Amino acid sequence: MDVRLEPWSPASLDLLRRINTPQMRHHVGGPEPEEALLARHRRYLAMPETGRGRMFAVLLGDEAVGSIAYHRREWRGEQIYETGWNVLPPHQGRGVATAAGAALIAVVREAARRPCAPSDLHAFPSVRNAASNALCGRLGFILRGACDFVYPGGSETVMRSNDWCLDLVGPLLEGPGEDHGTLRR
Repeated sequence: MDVRLEPWSPASLDLLRRINTPQMRHHVGGPEPEEALLARHRRYLAMPETGRGRMFAVLLGDEAVGSIAYHRREWRGEQIYETGWNVLPPHQGRGVATAAGAALIAVVREAARRPCAPSDLHAFPSVRNAASNALCGRLGFILRGACDFVYPGGSETVMRSNDWCLDLVGPLLEGPGEDHGTLRR
């Protein structure tokens, strides 16, 4: 499977709009108004400059079929990396998210090698999002339990999530036996 991560670009706004649907945003509070979507796009474009994370478009061949990101944040008094992803409905259930997740983990493992970088990657899918919770398990994350999680950050919206954690600096565990894609730089 030819899954690649491509750095977020101005052209990725179209992908963000295709993700901003009731079906895709069901577990995270629904679609955002255009102003909020544009602000989110600007934040994604600025992420590399902050040195705190990256946003990527997920490509299957040459088609943008989803997004995936990591960023640094504080969680329960510690600095961690957090990840989140989306795969458009026609491409769900085909291994795209697993391939993109594995490619992202490789990127974040490199980031974790920097001095003072977090050593854990967390994902916080809704407890009701069976597909994303299953993906965490396939990628080698360990379930720490359910928690209340504010999403989007800075809002007052609290969602019941599972806290999944992956040790980025410990020994690598054998993952799923398939090609997990590559990062396009």
